[in-house]
Amino acid sequence: MKSISRWLGIFALLAISGCAVYATQNLDEAYGKANSANRLPQEEKLPVNFYQDQVKPILENRCINCHACYDAPCQIKLTAADGIERGGSKDKVYEGDRLLAVEPTRLFEDARTAQEWRDKGFYPILNERSQSPAANLQGSVLYRAIALRREQGEFQHTVLPSDDYDFSLDRDQECPAVEEYSNFEASHPTWGMPYGLPELTDQEYDILTRWLVKGAPMSAPVNVPPEITEQVSKWEAVFNGDDLKSRLINRYVYEHIYLYSLYFDDDAQFTYKLVRSSTPPGEPIQRISTRRPYDAPGVERVFYRLWLDPESRVQKTFIPMKMDEERLQRWSAWLYDLSFDVTELPSYAPEVASNPFQSFAQLPANSRYRFLLDHAQNTIMAFIKGPVCRGQVAVNVINEQFWVYFVNPDLEIHNIGSSFLKENASSLALPASQSSNALPLTSWVSYSEKQKSYLSSKAKLIEKLGTKGLTMSTNMIWDGEGRNENAALTVMRHFDNATVEKGMIGPSPKTAWVIDYPLLERIHYLLVAGFDVFGNVGHQLVTRLYMDFLRMEGEMNFLLLLPKDQRQTVREYWYRNTDQTIKDYIFSDLLKVNIESSIDYKTDDPKEELFDHIRQHIAKVLNHDHELSQSSLAVKTQDALLSLQALQGQAVAPFPEVSLILIEQSNGDAELVTLVHNRGHYNITSLLDEESTVAPNEDSFVVAYGVVGDYPNVLIKVSEDEVETFVETVSGIRDDRGYTALLDQYGVRRTSPEFWPTSDKIARMNQSMKPLSSGILDYNRLQNR
Repeated sequence: MKSISRWLGIFALLAISGCAVYATQNLDEAYGKANSANRLPQEEKLPVNFYQDQVKPILENRCINCHACYDAPCQIKLTAADGIERGGSKDKVYEGDRLLAVEPTRLFEDARTAQEWRDKGFYPILNERSQSPAANLQGSVLYRAIALRREQGEFQHTVLPSDDYDFSLDRDQECPAVEEYSNFEASHPTWGMPYGLPELTDQEYDILTRWLVKGAPMSAPVNVPPEITEQVSKWEAVFNGDDLKSRLINRYVYEHIYLYSLYFDDDAQFTYKLVRSSTPPGEPIQRISTRRPYDAPGVERVFYRLWLDPESRVQKTFIPMKMDEERLQRWSAWLYDLSFDVTELPSYAPEVASNPFQSFAQLPANSRYRFLLDHAQNTIMAFIKGPVCRGQVAVNVINEQFWVYFVNPDLEIHNIGSSFLKENASSLALPASQSSNALPLTSWVSYSEKQKSYLSSKAKLIEKLGTKGLTMSTNMIWDGEGRNENAALTVMRHFDNATVEKGMIGPSPKTAWVIDYPLLERIHYLLVAGFDVFGNVGHQLVTRLYMDFLRMEGEMNFLLLLPKDQRQTVREYWYRNTDQTIKDYIFSDLLKVNIESSIDYKTDDPKEELFDHIRQHIAKVLNHDHELSQSSLAVKTQDALLSLQALQGQAVAPFPEVSLILIEQSNGDAELVTLVHNRGHYNITSLLDEESTVAPNEDSFVVAYGVVGDYPNVLIKVSEDEVETFVETVSGIRDDRGYTALLDQYGVRRTSPEFWPTSDKIARMNQSMKPLSSGILDYNRLQNR
């Protein structure tokens, strides 16, 4: 500690006193011109694994909460050494009004070296001038940011003044390079890091300073156990068979799981990404980087390789999948060992590659469907945790809370699906075929006609199968083969992001989806494989508009299980205040399928009965992890919390989307509960004027055990003895003042000295409760109220 204090004493005037102002010329004169080749950290002067053991935990617990993905401020991504070396950019990734697509800036893909990132306009956040202790601090944006926050000291306000801070997601970003940092310090003295959160402790600050003084070395040995290396080799052999059948299957597998974090052991300590490479197994990976996973690779033969992912685990992007012998056996039964012929490999031309019903027509449709169902949560979650997730327009296409089921793959509708899909492949074309620059209006008209044609054919198919014995009953719903918990999912929207969890969470929702193979496939190729976050406004709007078709189709599939004479009435309620012409334009044929439900309904609430029938049908695999009954809370505590789900309107409206509640128990233990705010809507057909469709009197809560959502808006801490009083207080809220009073008593605001200890405890509990799927939570949406 004395040595650190000595360093701080030497550089205090330089770093934070303001006595010396370093503009570009001053920095160049003092330390030489910046050049990425100057980065020669003095690693030998630090303990072995200093970065891995001491620095990285601080970054994960204090920095990565905001600097982890495309929406990281200034694109400063601190999840891996390569991201720190890359630095920052003044360009935004999420810029919804750009007229032309821009070049991608994906870490690990679109540049390989720091200099290549400099050529793309990224500026360093570490010193790239002469490597001296003084230069390593004064030439580092990272150091000067934490020093600026330290100079500010403790907060003087419970709620930070809006004149000094802007926490809106679409705020104008200030992204100063080190040459501009002196002016930034003068004009924004409260904008040090962590931004708008309590400062680092003395120990944390000293560790980072010690690391930065030595030039911020980040190399760390990767000691992958031999048993994992063996599994990697085994799976790479599977992924790189030479015959046409294997090559087509593996192209299909890659295009669906390229975002996933693949692991081979029980604790997912080492995760891998499946990537395209120009080199075969046994040689160093030469990554093929294209905008989309199905774009032309530019090489004669593509190899699918497993690349060890060095990034810290971030919950909002983490999609885990265990690669074990059982999974390989299932994939082999459905694909690799199944007898069928592949006579040629499909083209990479956009109009073919963007349409899986053309490019993979030689793979049996039922096999494709079973492959997707096997990890259905991941299939749906990829659209939430992939690049499309950020932004209100991206997710206002879905309701606040709804349940998702899947059509039984054993039904004839999927066993003969290959021929049906081949006949209708052109009608199932997706907007990504137009690349990343699109015209929304002309595209919508074109694709709406295609969708109408497809649904007309689908309605005729269902009616034809009805004459052969197909019945509208719960037998149409996939039961997970009695082992797979993916059979029922809950999707919850949180304004501009969303969550997918297994099970039927919360009270019965307003709507539900039943997804069949063509719908599931199109969701993936529209919102994951085909979506380009760097595309123009037209591409993004067309994607959103097309998703309207898919949502309504999933809802129609659910409605077919209701009594025929009530389907229209239920749908009318879902789409109140919507122009009837728009509703009927596409979905009249499917809604009018002339097959009566064979379910014996006994009440005047058939939708609720249907939910109960489905619940019984999938009971063996229904996931209950988020039910309060799984907690150690007393029954009366559970009942009190669950009573919040009966509230509507005024008591709910002031709450943000996601409130994390830490409940401390008298024995020293604690439990985590999430309070999710569901905003009521008359309909969700409005693209840019969502406020005109909201129904605030229908706002409600979902109470879930554990952490739900990746972006908490507020942290709340309450003792179990206080829960009943807490619930009474919530029930009595009528406006924002009541909510503010609640936070005064129970909230852990971003300004609280207890914020980081509470955050750390929540992180530890989240990891303990979900060891294979949890990760670092995102704090970009923490409120300042």
